[in-house]
Amino acid sequence: MDCRVKPGALTKVVSLKPLVLIDFAEFPRRVGAVRTQIEAAARVAGRDPATVKLQPVTKNHPAEAAAFAARVGLDSVGENRVQEAAGKRAQCPEPVRWELIGHLQSNKAKLAVETFDRIQSVDSVKLAGLLDRAAGSLGKVLPVLLQINAGRDPAKFGAEPADAPALLEAALAAPHLRPEGLMTIAPLSDDPAVAVRTFENLRSIRDDLAARFGRPLPELSMGMSGDFPAAIAAGSTLVRIGTALYGARDA
Repeated sequence: MDCRVKPGALTKVVSLKPLVLIDFAEFPRRVGAVRTQIEAAARVAGRDPATVKLQPVTKNHPAEAAAFAARVGLDSVGENRVQEAAGKRAQCPEPVRWELIGHLQSNKAKLAVETFDRIQSVDSVKLAGLLDRAAGSLGKVLPVLLQINAGRDPAKFGAEPADAPALLEAALAAPHLRPEGLMTIAPLSDDPAVAVRTFENLRSIRDDLAARFGRPLPELSMGMSGDFPAAIAAGSTLVRIGTALYGARDA
């Protein structure tokens, strides 16, 4: 189905100029360039490139950005805002999974469960409980990632590393949640070592949790356009890429 945005429709989601920052003809080239970088980083780390998934970040871009991803065979997109994603998903019924990668306010938990196929930003026991109840009311089991502030950055959301065991315990006890791994965002810094430490810390936290609870947590969602090679070296299984694929956002 064609999900190009009709004139005027986008204003219900987010105001952007222009509607699409790049032409679709350019998009596969950008995807190829990023994949080449992913493959190179994986090989340097001694990893199979196939173990690292590319997730386009479509926040603040029109619904057509998700269609771009589907048309080149990428099976999921990341969004930061619940209401924005809900509007765009309604405009674009393409075969692509929608995942929330931004902070989730408690009062939007039900809409988030209705909108997203997976939520990567579960950062508190309270939020896990709200999502569990919302998923139960819809008769679904919701895949989730636990967001950990592995860089201990006061400007970033995420559970503190010391609180990760209690958060995982709550998620495992929730019958309508399926915890699949962890997510983090590295602090903004001119020092590349900051991102390296953050990503290595998340991997260590994941390994400790998996051993403690006897539960595989295979997904490590970490790394964005500016730092994903370091994330891959530390074990990332999913890199969230926006600017390198779609260009700069208007908002």
